[in-house]
Amino acid sequence: MDYAMKINILKYNIILAIFLIVTSCSDEGDLSNNINENELLNYRELLNVSYGAGTNQTYDIYLPEGRNEDTKVMILVHGGGWNSGDKSSMSSLINLYKIDFPEVALVNINYRLSDEDNPPYPMQINDITTIVEDLKSKKDDYVISDEYGFIGVSAGGHLSLLWSYSFDIDNNVKMVASIVGPTNFRDPAYLNNTNPLLQELLDSYGVNTTISFLEEVSPVHQAKSTSPPTIHFYGGQDPLIPVSQGTSLRDKLNSLNVVNDYTLYPNAGHGWIGTELLDTWSKIKAFTETQLL
Repeated sequence: MDYAMKINILKYNIILAIFLIVTSCSDEGDLSNNINENELLNYRELLNVSYGAGTNQTYDIYLPEGRNEDTKVMILVHGGGWNSGDKSSMSSLINLYKIDFPEVALVNINYRLSDEDNPPYPMQINDITTIVEDLKSKKDDYVISDEYGFIGVSAGGHLSLLWSYSFDIDNNVKMVASIVGPTNFRDPAYLNNTNPLLQELLDSYGVNTTISFLEEVSPVHQAKSTSPPTIHFYGGQDPLIPVSQGTSLRDKLNSLNVVNDYTLYPNAGHGWIGTELLDTWSKIKAFTETQLL
């Protein structure tokens, strides 16, 4: 077996688990106070850094060796229907970025999960804002830039898009990647659906039918000409995210002349494996190279 084939097999094994939801969580505590100036340029992992009082208000940050004030940051946002999930489900993407982008700092976030008394919006968007503010306040300690990319899966894709389009007031986001993320809650495929699984997803977000709310939480309706370059992926057989969620975002970004890359896998569902997953990473890798670095 030649070297190139071994590398491809290794990458396939790593990305095979991208869409698996797991619930375990590291418990290393907040190590940010242990950094000293002599260690800043060494590789560091700070796990469960607290950014709020909530149990889920933590992030892991992976600081690359030899970093400097121009080091770019990729923020990863897990899925789980806004009411479940954990940052540990993004570990496969963390490993891929470490292999192909050892110069990029990685921030893998948790956020407060929704329940009957705590709707996801604006709570989870506020958490992302707090994380970005925390990174900015510590950028001299971490030795990183304030130029970010986002990559999110499912609900995390929606949150990544919405925050980047609506709440990045300083234009720090240089790219956003969404894998099966909802984009348009005004989509007739949502409003007129008869799919109980899909309706359960919408109910978990607390969607009401007022036009102003639907547009406020829909990346399609928040996109503007200054929105960051966007890459997004969908499955043609996805029971939760209709194909129109991807095409409507593509068409809106095209009308605004925003750089974007849309991929549909016709036979895939809410996640995929094999050659399609390899293709996803290949495209995200190329997009990261051209838009973030």
